[in-house]
Amino acid sequence: MSRISKNVILVLLTLTSSAFLLFQLYYYKHYLSTKNGSGLSKSKGSQIGFDRTQWRAVKKFIMLTSSQNVPVFLIDPLILELINKNFEQVKNTSHASSTSECKFFCVPRDFTTFALQYQLWKNEEGWFRIAENMGFQCLKIESKDPRLDWIDSLSGTEIPLHYICKLASHAIHLVVFHERSGNYLWHGHLRLKGHIDRKFVPFRKLQFGRYPGAFDRPELQQITVDGLDVLIPKDPMHFLEEIPHSRFIECRYKEARAFFQQYLDDNTVEAMTFRKHAKELLQLAAKTLKKLGVRFWLSSGTCLGWYRQCSIIPYSKDVDLGIFIQDYKSDIISAFQDAGLPLKHKFGKVEDSLELSFQGKDDVKLDIFFFYEETDHMWNGGTQAKTGKKFKYLFPKFTLCWTEFVDTKFRVPCETVEYIEANYGRPTTPGNEAAHPLRSGWRR
Repeated sequence: MSRISKNVILVLLTLTSSAFLLFQLYYYKHYLSTKNGSGLSKSKGSQIGFDRTQWRAVKKFIMLTSSQNVPVFLIDPLILELINKNFEQVKNTSHASSTSECKFFCVPRDFTTFALQYQLWKNEEGWFRIAENMGFQCLKIESKDPRLDWIDSLSGTEIPLHYICKLASHAIHLVVFHERSGNYLWHGHLRLKGHIDRKFVPFRKLQFGRYPGAFDRPELQQITVDGLDVLIPKDPMHFLEEIPHSRFIECRYKEARAFFQQYLDDNTVEAMTFRKHAKELLQLAAKTLKKLGVRFWLSSGTCLGWYRQCSIIPYSKDVDLGIFIQDYKSDIISAFQDAGLPLKHKFGKVEDSLELSFQGKDDVKLDIFFFYEETDHMWNGGTQAKTGKKFKYLFPKFTLCWTEFVDTKFRVPCETVEYIEANYGRPTTPGNEAAHPLRSGWRR
């Protein structure tokens, strides 16, 4: 009996040990699969498989800016795109339920990008100190205001352009927007000066700062994302569409100053009156085409005036714009007529050499040239009004950038020199027929 009891006890112990071992194996397997992202955790502010480092850095940055009344708003392309795709869900998510998992700020990335309108920032230096006290390592990028570059006494004045604040392995990129004439926002180029540590963050991965940019002033709204209250553009899709086409080219103020030192500006009453009417006509044309959703740019003599002297050429007597033929809309003529600009001439057809001319005030004319794209070049047609003789003008392919002209945001060809040379040939200066275009003026 004693022998049987020992055997039973031994069997029971063996079964118990086996069951416990199987339970351990099951638990271990389940734990690994969960850790690799096959299951979701309901813990606050986290999602299994994602790194909370980004979320913590963003949370601390928002706490910092909120406490100092710094009105930052989210412009990070990756996160804005995710929010836009799930916009209705985000809008209808309560603050409590949004903290159950991290769907947006925990997405792996090196930076989270915010923006700030500089004129609304009241305590820049105090904010910088507090950020460092909270554990952020911050880098401030400054540069000269390009609009003051031609004024010797002010050319050394620097303005903040970018802040990069790092917490642990994640960095916040704060893009500083400056208000410009024409009710738009401008940010500068992020240039690293000699003393800056190139290994501070992976600068090449930054989404903003490779070149200056211009954006429409966005209307903002507050939403709750991953338990954090943030401001975002009210129309995220519009802002996202602006980013790849935001490159900005500054007017060449120094060269314009040199041009007027060589060729005196025309300040007669007639010239000043023409400039005033041409400016009004340009702004009216911009407003009309924007309503239609038609892209356009400064062309011909108007583009030359912007590039060479940052001003309207007073003896040109007209205003010139370019439009890609694929952007043509059938109601463009009626839209200009409704704006008070009657059609003066129409040459060519939509499929070939279309050109429109509208009559402005005091015989100031608006000419619109439509551009056609071929495999390796672009072209626009021209028609001699008196004889009807047709011409074809060839241009190298070009892209469009923003600029500021007559207190308004306009597009111009990014490849400006090549574009102007296609119109007028290479520029010349007395005694130097092969002068470089950046150091001389086209005589028109």
